[in-house]
Amino acid sequence: MPLTDAAIRNAKPQVKPVKMFDGGGLFLLLNPNGSRWWRLKFRIGGKEKLLSLGVYPDVSLKEAPEKRDEARKLLAQGIDPSAERKATKTVQADSYEAVLREWFSRYQPTWAPGHANKIIRRSERDIFPWIGARPVAEVTAPELLSVLRRI
Repeated sequence: MPLTDAAIRNAKPQVKPVKMFDGGGLFLLLNPNGSRWWRLKFRIGGKEKLLSLGVYPDVSLKEAPEKRDEARKLLAQGIDPSAERKATKTVQADSYEAVLREWFSRYQPTWAPGHANKIIRRSERDIFPWIGARPVAEVTAPELLSVLRRI
């Protein structure tokens, strides 16, 4: 029987975590502290895994099955959804903007406040809109030079 919003709202916190299943491996984990997490239970390579899909009510009863279906499509292609999510986060962490901000935070304490302010403002205005979201490995020297020439 599928979950309903009323059933979720009326569920009382217990001493132990409680799982309310919705089907297809999707369940809502009710923790004793009152938090409610959507989880997906799946198997890949003979191993059972859990994937967090978000917190209720941030992820609604309508959105959770959609997220489950997206993850199951990846599973059907032989792709581990948790590994896919981790790889996506790694790519975002290696963006030009992320690396430049990391460099800035490392050297900022040694600079005068006015100089540090100019560096980050100019980066945000002149560099990030053009190549900030791209992975560092994909940014070529001619692209970087064209961005710098705009300045």
